[in-house]
Amino acid sequence: MLSPFGANAIGGATIALLAGLALSNAGRSQTPGSAKELFDKRCGGCHSLNRDKEGPRLGGVYGRTAGSVDSFQYSDALKKSKIVWTDEALDRWLTDTERLVPNNDMAVRVERADERREIIGYLKQHPSE
Repeated sequence: MLSPFGANAIGGATIALLAGLALSNAGRSQTPGSAKELFDKRCGGCHSLNRDKEGPRLGGVYGRTAGSVDSFQYSDALKKSKIVWTDEALDRWLTDTERLVPNNDMAVRVERADERREIIGYLKQHPSE
């Protein structure tokens, strides 16, 4: 005799569980397949690792003092900030550039903490290009 939790009930429970997992994963980072792809998507329009674009080169940014790449024209506010780009400083910068350094020339926000962590991790892997 089948219990009230027969094959159909178990199959339905399995489907419900899988649907729940799919929904919980949908709420997680929609990060592309790699940190490089995320960097390219979120930062690459204005930045490169090895050359200045609209923004300064970011290879070697981790541990560098803000506004210190000689080949790039930074805002006075960023040059005067004396920020050293650490995990915490980069996280605060990517969260809200204007809040960290008012009157800087970069206006971007990476609202997702997991994306900020991935971008920072990627930058740490590229000391200079």
